Amino acid sequence: MNFRNKLFRQTIVLILIFFFSFWMTPQAMANSLFGEFTVKDEIKLGKEFNKMVHNKLPVILDPQIDDYVKKLVARVAEHIPPQPFPITTTVIQNNSMNAFAIPGGYVYVYTGLILNMKHESELAAVIGHELAHVTLRHAARRMEKMKLVNLASMLGTLAGMMVGIAGGGGNMGNLGQAIAMGSMGGAQSAYLTYTQENEREADHLGMNYLIEAGYNPKRMVDGFKLMKQRQWHMSSTNIPTYLSTHPGIDARIGYLEDRFTRMPPEIFKRRDDDADFFKVQTLIRARLTSTDVALAYYKSIPESKRNCLDHLGLAIIYSRIKQKNKAEQEFKKAHELCPEDTLILREEGRFYFNVGDMDKASPLLREAYIRNPTDAMTLFFLARTEGVRKNYKQAILTMRRVAEMVPHDQEIHYHLGRMLGESGHYFQAHTQLAYAALYGHDMKQAKFHLRKAEGLAKTQKQRDELKKLEDIINPKPPEDQGDESDKKKSD
Repeated sequence: MNFRNKLFRQTIVLILIFFFSFWMTPQAMANSLFGEFTVKDEIKLGKEFNKMVHNKLPVILDPQIDDYVKKLVARVAEHIPPQPFPITTTVIQNNSMNAFAIPGGYVYVYTGLILNMKHESELAAVIGHELAHVTLRHAARRMEKMKLVNLASMLGTLAGMMVGIAGGGGNMGNLGQAIAMGSMGGAQSAYLTYTQENEREADHLGMNYLIEAGYNPKRMVDGFKLMKQRQWHMSSTNIPTYLSTHPGIDARIGYLEDRFTRMPPEIFKRRDDDADFFKVQTLIRARLTSTDVALAYYKSIPESKRNCLDHLGLAIIYSRIKQKNKAEQEFKKAHELCPEDTLILREEGRFYFNVGDMDKASPLLREAYIRNPTDAMTLFFLARTEGVRKNYKQAILTMRRVAEMVPHDQEIHYHLGRMLGESGHYFQAHTQLAYAALYGHDMKQAKFHLRKAEGLAKTQKQRDELKKLEDIINPKPPEDQGDESDKKKSD
């Protein structure tokens, strides 16, 4: 666990090196703002930072996890004032109990936060707090006060903040501060983090959003208490940002609890609906956590008290460590306890697909699809099942539908490309394999398949498709685009 966090922080350092090698150029330095940090600047900054995150950090693409968090953020965001930009949500695989928001409406939620909360409403409370930072423009205003003069400076400051968030303090936190300080040319380090007043405002406004979204406001305080309790069981690199940067959490709990006395009693009778939350927790724990830690968690639950999701979690872990018989037994127990649960049906079908038993996989996946036709993962394995049976027409049709639902997933495009190649559609095969390599950040392989597809293109439609792909693989640098724009104006 500590090794993974260390690797995560080292990755961020490499990102920063890459980032500044691109942005700290004469062209970038010439793009001075010389004024207030506008909404347009926020949007541009957020977009570039988000691109960096998706290119370099372990972003979760599992549709069930990603869709759940996006819907939860959207539920809370429905009650914020109208914004000049959409709220964009990303889930990052990391054990820290953190979430953060950046200018431009980008919200990032760590899997460690989801896994360590007890209820959906506690997670919603943290999201409400982060959305409050966005609507109050706290980060933007602090950058304004630092009088940053260009995009490179702002990106450096924001990246420095992120190192501090990911590192949770210690040497990495100091490095983040140093990077940001270097980009500011000597600005005060106090501006790198939110002030206590910023946090107080975000707490109160975030609680308003939580209440308006239909949740029990006590869950915000419960979440803070849980974070405080967790700090005694976590390494310094995993301490929540709320604690590592703002130790006055007791005072924050106090003023939030003081608000409870002025609220209608019926608000506190709101009950938690954690069905989807627990399913997402099960997937994160069983699929994304180290097998020894996850196995120890489930084995700590007495056999008589295990529910269907506990058995499902064990089944997934046993399948990961190649203990087929134990996995099969646990899937059977989960199925018997919850025979109509679509997640259990899907995961059991996925298990049988992976062990090569299509006769058992297919009916389970089909039943899961009937019960939930919008589940991309079910469709993905249904398509692969048809591909194994060489029913390529149906397999390709289904996998194309999956690609529309989850457009930037490497594995989906890879398997679609393989199916197209095996069925003799070579142009489309190389195009899809190019996209797979692109989303896997293997540019050499992406260009290889692009060249192969170019030699196979015969129609105008195919050439248009190639042009679109080439523009993504070989984008023009910002300065070239600017030169062309200037040239058109002069002409």
